[in-house]
Amino acid sequence: MDGVEVTRRIRKELGPDTLIIIISAYDWSEIENEARLAGANAFVSKPLFESTLYHVLASTLLNEQTEDEQSPLTSVSFAGKHFLLVEDNELNQEIALEILKSTGAEVECAVNGKDAVDCFNASQAGHYDIILMDVQMPIMGGYEATKLIRSSSHPDAQTVPIFAMTANAFREDEEAAFASGMNGHIAKPIDVSLLFKVLSEILK
Repeated sequence: MDGVEVTRRIRKELGPDTLIIIISAYDWSEIENEARLAGANAFVSKPLFESTLYHVLASTLLNEQTEDEQSPLTSVSFAGKHFLLVEDNELNQEIALEILKSTGAEVECAVNGKDAVDCFNASQAGHYDIILMDVQMPIMGGYEATKLIRSSSHPDAQTVPIFAMTANAFREDEEAAFASGMNGHIAKPIDVSLLFKVLSEILK
């Protein structure tokens, strides 16, 4: 059974509300009309790139919202703000980067704790409005990096907000984040609405 027939049967069984994206290494223009008639919402070509998949998902989901609904990806503006995103996982970094840039913020990336400390120490006073810090990273983890930032001679060492971003969301993880000098803890996978709420409260 090919993908078009699978799509047709899913539509028959589940109705119009299930998002269906056809992924293929072939030229899908040859089957586009048939696939759309069968109920496909979108197409993604192989090889599959994270950014391509993200954009297709975002555009498809946003287009399906009613006009009076505001997506968290479009309802918040952090234009003029500077974020330092510290994340060693390429996929997580790419997704977070897309989410944050959708708000109009300027985002710089560091790939580990040492890189983050170096970026912070080299920055001018007031350059970073917030640091979003992964916890488990090679070379130097987020807690150690935060301690070094807090103990540095940089003018913003004690005031720049630093938030942990980690899949470890137990109470002891939150306590460890605060103990290292962080201001808060955001669990992965990221809840975009919650992330924007936290950022809005810190940056207002």
